[in-house]
Parts: sequence; C-alpha cells; structure tokens
Amino acid sequence: MASIGRTLLLLLSILCLCVPTSFGACSQARHERKAAEVSDGPTASPSQTDGSCGCSSSPAPSPSTSEPNPDDFPNLKQYYAYLVIQQFKQTVTCDPDGVTATWVGYRPCTYRGFYCDTPPDSPGTPTIASVDFNGFRLCAPTVAGFVDQLPDLALFHANSNNFSGPIPDLTGLPYLYELDVSNNIHSGPFPVAVLPLSNLVFLDLRYNLFAGTVPASIFSLDLDVLFLNNNNFNQQLPANLGSSPVAYLTLANNGFTGPIPLSIFNASRTLVEVLFLNNKFSGCLPYEIGSLTTATVFDVGFNQFTGPIPWSFGCLLKVEQLNLAGNLLYGEVPDVVCRLAKDGNLANLSLSGNYFTSLGHSCWELIKRKVLDVRQNCIPWFPEQRRPVECWRFLWHRKFCPFFHYIPCGLPKCAPKPAARPPPGYMTYKALHQPPRN
Repeated sequence: MASIGRTLLLLLSILCLCVPTSFGACSQARHERKAAEVSDGPTASPSQTDGSCGCSSSPAPSPSTSEPNPDDFPNLKQYYAYLVIQQFKQTVTCDPDGVTATWVGYRPCTYRGFYCDTPPDSPGTPTIASVDFNGFRLCAPTVAGFVDQLPDLALFHANSNNFSGPIPDLTGLPYLYELDVSNNIHSGPFPVAVLPLSNLVFLDLRYNLFAGTVPASIFSLDLDVLFLNNNNFNQQLPANLGSSPVAYLTLANNGFTGPIPLSIFNASRTLVEVLFLNNKFSGCLPYEIGSLTTATVFDVGFNQFTGPIPWSFGCLLKVEQLNLAGNLLYGEVPDVVCRLAKDGNLANLSLSGNYFTSLGHSCWELIKRKVLDVRQNCIPWFPEQRRPVECWRFLWHRKFCPFFHYIPCGLPKCAPKPAARPPPGYMTYKALHQPPRN
C-alpha cells in the first residue's frame, strides 16, 4: 500500500507541473490566432486540443465581437478613426449597396469609401484623409459626430446620399480643402461652420434645403468652386461678390433678388463660368460684366433684368454660352454682341422671351445658323414674336436703365473664325443635373 501511495503522489506532482505550462501555451496560441485574424482575416477553428497535457483551445473572439485595443491598429490615429466610424455606422438607417458591411476589422483604411494618407504634422502615420461617399445612397439623421471627428480629413465627398440636419462645426479640420454635401436633405441656414476653413477651395452645397441668406464672408474665401444652386437662399447678393477668386460660380434655382453687384468687375481675371439663372434678380445689366475676359459661360436667364444689352458685352471674346433669355430686356440686340460668334468663341446666344425690337446687322446670320434665338420678342415682321398689344404695354412704360455706347476693349476688325471644336463639358451646367438618391 505504501508503494501505491508513493506512486499516486508522484503522478499528482507531475500533473501540477504540467498545468501552468499548458495554460501559458494556450494563451500564446490565442494571441497568435488573434494576430492572424487581424492581418489575414478569420481562420478556421483549431482542434479542440493542442496535445499539451489535454489543454482545451477555444476560438478567439473576432474584432466585431470584442473590444479593440489601440495595439490592434497600425497607429493610434487609425484606432480613434475606427471608433468614430463604428459609432457613425450605428446611425446609418439605410444602405442599399451594403457599403457599411465592409466597415469591419482593424484596418479602417481598407473600408469602402475611406482613404488614408499621411498628415503633414505626423510623417509616417497614415490615417483617414479622404471620405468619398458619392452615390452610396446612405441614410443618416446627421453627419455631426462623424465628419467633424476625423481631424486629419482633407476631402469629404458625400454627393447623392440621404444625410440630413445641419453641417457640424468643422473648425477642428485644419486640412479640409474639399467639401461636397450636394444632393442630400441638409437643412437650416447657410452652414457658417465652413467660413473659418482657410484651406477650403471646393464647396458644393447644391440640391439641399438650405435657406435664408448667404454670408458676405463666403466671397472672401480663396475658393475655386462654389456651387449653391437648387436651395432656398433668398437675398440680394452682397456688395463684395467680386472679391471672390472663384472660377466656377453657380447660384441658379434659388430666390436671390436685386441687382448684380458692380464689384463683379473685380472678378474679370478669375471668373470662368457663372450661372445666375432662374432666380429673382432685377435691375439693369451692369456694364461691368463686359470686363469678364476669362468667362466662357454667362447665364442670367429667367430673371427680371431689364434695359438694353450694354455694348461692353462685345468684349466677352471667350464666352461660348451667353444666356439672357426670359428677362425684360429691350432695345436693339447690339451688332458687337452678335459679332462674338465671328470674332470670339460664341456658340449660343439665347435672347428669347424678352422685348427686343431690332437686331444688329451681324445677328441675322446667327439666326440662320441657329446660334441666336430671338423668339417671343417684339421684332416687327419676324416669326414667333409676342403679340403687338403685349409689346405695346411693356414699351409704353418709362425705362430707367442707362445706355452706354462705349466699348472698353479693342475689338478685332477682321478675325478668322475659330476652328470648330467638340462641345465642351461645362462644369456649372453639369451641376444643374441632379443624380438619383434612391
């Protein structure tokens, strides 16, 4: 019996030595499995035993079911970005393309719609620098707590989603230079949170429900593109409009009122395309518009502008699309304006729906070539004009716009016709097309 007892004691001692060694091995195996899942994705479950003293091995928790640690990520910035993205993911109420299903794991730079780069203040530390949700059709009640919590963000593009609410305070995003929240259902006043963004060059707020006034300080930002069309803005344009260096300006389809500020003269070397159409602008067409020597598109159609066309418009040698249709303009269509099709780049001159009574000599040829549209005016013996009584009633009223015969530029006396070019893709006109959100 004594020998049997000694044998049992010996076996018990061996078992006690084995247990702690096996627990450490199992813990190491779990750690190695977790590392493999982060780098290569989930792996197949191991066998129930690893052969070390019968130690049982249970599957490691996946990233979606366990709390992440900063050490699981390439750097601390990506860890914090992960937390922000996951919190926003919980607020998404519709995702028809399954975009958010890719927002899993400890590598947020691989998520669909997210792109990484190294911020200037943290070399060698890549993090979320760009968010591109264009056309994803996501639904969320707000982007507050999301876009404003990605401090290294340089671009945020969210065209054609169903995001609502106001734009959050973005002053904590020093690198942001492109903001596109167009074609959503954002509402409220103009998002003044964008005004302190000194690096912003692209701002697209079109096709939303913003209303009220546009602050004058927006025209002091160093913007290249400003799209505000298809909202509910309803004010006179601020006097400093021409202070903006913007090249592409779209204010169409709002409720803007009053005249075009004379300061537009200051944009003579920067403004390339401008759309003021379908608002409630009024007053005389400023003589200063003729100074826009770089403009290729000038569209003020369907407003309440009145008066004659200033002869200074004959200096718009680069303009290709000139739309003055649907206003209260009158007098003679200046010959110098029609000559832009010969001396310059004019491809379309829309003057329909006004009260013009005569045409300059060069205009007749443009009608034959279908470059000039003068339907529904008051030109005697010309087809498709207004009724005589309608013309008489308008022309009988006193007119108050001055008429300047001076042309502030040297026009070519005999310039060769520019070579035919393919129809260009105008950036501002493209902004008038609303893609589907649903």
